[in-house]
Amino acid sequence: MDNIQNKQEYVLEALHINKSFAQIPALSDVNFSVRPGEVMALMGENGAGKSTLIKIITGLYTKESGKILLDGKEINPKTVVESQSMGIRSVYQELNLSPFLSVAENLFIGHEVKDSRGFIDWKKTNEEAERILAEMSIQIDVTRPLQELTAALQQMVAIARAVMINAKVLILDEATSSLDEDEVQVLFKEIRRLKEKGIGIIYVTHRMNEVFTISDRITVLRNGKLIGVYNSADIDMNGLVTSMIGDAVGRAEIKRKKVNDALKSAPVIYSLKNINKKNRLYDVNIDIKQGEIVGLAGLLGSGRTELAKIIFGDDADFTGERLFMGKPVEHRTPAASIKNGIAYCTEERRSEGIFALMGVDDNIIMPSIRNYTRFGVIDNGRKAEVIRKFIDRLAVKTPSAKMEIRKLSGGNQQKALVARWLCMDTKLIIFDEPTRGIDVGAKGEIEKLIQKLAADGLSVIYISSEFEELVRGCDRILVLYEGHVVEELTGDAISSENISSAIAAGGKRIHAQNHREEGGGAHV
Repeated sequence: MDNIQNKQEYVLEALHINKSFAQIPALSDVNFSVRPGEVMALMGENGAGKSTLIKIITGLYTKESGKILLDGKEINPKTVVESQSMGIRSVYQELNLSPFLSVAENLFIGHEVKDSRGFIDWKKTNEEAERILAEMSIQIDVTRPLQELTAALQQMVAIARAVMINAKVLILDEATSSLDEDEVQVLFKEIRRLKEKGIGIIYVTHRMNEVFTISDRITVLRNGKLIGVYNSADIDMNGLVTSMIGDAVGRAEIKRKKVNDALKSAPVIYSLKNINKKNRLYDVNIDIKQGEIVGLAGLLGSGRTELAKIIFGDDADFTGERLFMGKPVEHRTPAASIKNGIAYCTEERRSEGIFALMGVDDNIIMPSIRNYTRFGVIDNGRKAEVIRKFIDRLAVKTPSAKMEIRKLSGGNQQKALVARWLCMDTKLIIFDEPTRGIDVGAKGEIEKLIQKLAADGLSVIYISSEFEELVRGCDRILVLYEGHVVEELTGDAISSENISSAIAAGGKRIHAQNHREEGGGAHV
């Protein structure tokens, strides 16, 4: 699809923006713009570059090259406070408000209304707070603690605080994630009011139906590059999905070769029965067999990582039943899961996976160190033997086992994390975006490693935003959309094209169903 070119004046422009982290490009020659009184949706999967672009616009990151223009004048905000003073305001999923302070106090923190003596004039503060909220058709006691308000009203207070002073651009990042459908409509009403005031709005969400309901244009990023800018009225769900994840490529040539008949008779290692998590997962049922690679496909917010954390015991806030080796799982902690042979390679490798300042050896052996300890004394000889065994087995490229793991490439860090779990009696391993931030050559090595693990009898859950990876490596793929399993693909049905089609069709079906149940609301 062709980019839309329009020379109409923009309130904000980001031109030819480039940014890298550890020599890996996060944004490559990206252009982005917002008009006054326009809602511009910013769309893309995890790793697309949305957050990086927003952080550059708001002064949290410094761009490597390119320009940012506000009202046609170049700006270079170095801090969030500086960008706010220029009129660029943000409201994030996690509200930056104080729950124990009153509504009025939250509105005027840093902008207190004072009397002639320099003291806070609480009467005028409360009156001004009431006036500001009345413009949003909100009538509440502004002296109440913020925590007593509904999620939607707290969101309204956050928006009021953002736009009450000098606002030219408002960034709403996953603003509806904790709202129900009625509350979303309240938010949309306020967005439309702000549009009429001429404020440019950048709207970031994973809820695709909202994009078609509230946005005027859509900008899509993928792998740090601009894919297209579209009028919302000129693109449908199928087109948007394709733009976000890429053209369907059909069945990949190096699809994992496996005799499906062998899997049919394999025992079930792990089962999820009727798993529900409020506003996140809905009646999910999954069986995972020994030696099977089960892919979880879906867009951002589909529920893939939520399922992984429930399986691993890192999320106890759910209903339903889990079975491991045919027996009910009572524990809800990662430690108990690890003890039972369940491993999790998180997508946040650097922040949640590795011990950055420790050696490769300690990163591998740390969780199982007790296995190499007797009477409180570590058997260093046996420990070193095991570490060397797995470094060799997984071809971890490091000059020394003592090398700080942070100095290794992303691919070798990932291999070391896999070695960590293989040191233990692992039966099921979850890979959440295992090739993110890894160069092309190392990606192939990780994919082959995962296939070898399954061939050796390990069960694998494979989560990836790159559908081609899932097509190449999985025996079965479950397609999720906003917490629902909308399709199961096996055999010759496994293709990128069918994954894309399942997401689009599932999204339409679910939103149509919600529309009927609620008697109205947003639709696509």
